[in-house]
Amino acid sequence: MKLKSLATIAAIAAAGASLLGTAPAFAQAKEQFFPGLPYRTGPFGPNGTPWANGYADYLKLVNAKGGINGVKIVYEECETGYDTARGVECYERLKGKHGGATLFQPLSTGITFALTDKAPIDKIPLITAGYGRSESTDGNVFKWNFPLTGTYWDAADILVQHVGKKEGGLDKLKGKKIALVYHDSPYGKEPIPLLEERAKQLGFALQLLPVTHPGVEQKATWLQIRQNRP
Repeated sequence: MKLKSLATIAAIAAAGASLLGTAPAFAQAKEQFFPGLPYRTGPFGPNGTPWANGYADYLKLVNAKGGINGVKIVYEECETGYDTARGVECYERLKGKHGGATLFQPLSTGITFALTDKAPIDKIPLITAGYGRSESTDGNVFKWNFPLTGTYWDAADILVQHVGKKEGGLDKLKGKKIALVYHDSPYGKEPIPLLEERAKQLGFALQLLPVTHPGVEQKATWLQIRQNRP
């Protein structure tokens, strides 16, 4: 997990370096503002806290080594608690500070959906590393969304490929049943379009089993799994 987080942060820093190196206004700046939308609180706080701490420390390290091409980073956070409305409020609060935000990492699929319409207007890139809107990989449509390290659709297709391999080939999935147990939220629903398309292509029956937030009570869901034997 630490290695993955560091790799993601390094990719984001590289993206920031690219922005700084290509835009004339950025090249002349002495500092650039990287806002943070962490979630140290709320039901996902145990996951969000180490990421947020690591990201803040990494930016301190970058500054200690002279910044990005000599440009120092200004960092300021606004706690979202992984809440979409709060995330939008934080975005509006931070986007114009310290000379304007260089980029935003929503760190939430719900917040990403909410900010996708705002990004082209404000001309602020959205970086989503392994989450967010899967269809935003089409840069002709989503020109201000930059998904890194794969999407939910990638992950769902990898799972289908894995099941197919275990069954002896994707053609062997015809007539089979595959169930998706998912968190009933924007990020949980993201794999569904890909799996529905794959079900049509390969001929398997797709069963969708939502788990209500925060996901603690799953007894009824797994009872359906035992009964249907996907």
